[in-house]
Amino acid sequence: MPAGSLRPKAPCGEEEKAIHVQYFALLREQRGQSEETLHTGAQTPRELYDQLKKDHRFTLPEQSLRVSINEQLADWQATLKSGDRVVFLPPVSGG
Repeated sequence: MPAGSLRPKAPCGEEEKAIHVQYFALLREQRGQSEETLHTGAQTPRELYDQLKKDHRFTLPEQSLRVSINEQLADWQATLKSGDRVVFLPPVSGG
């Protein structure tokens, strides 16, 4: 499947939506790019990350990430809408 065309099946009666996803740190390394727009039937950030993790072999468990929708920290069960900007925030270490 070409980059940027993630298409998990939308539940019956639900349409796919365009979601802009940004990747940072380890997720960016594992995905091989920093952002993309996906067409997906995922209804929540949890569903979206589960699909991305499966498709791109992300190694970070959901429990170690925070999620942001449209530059606001969000719940993993928030409803995604077409045009949303989603960022999965991995843990950061400093020194």
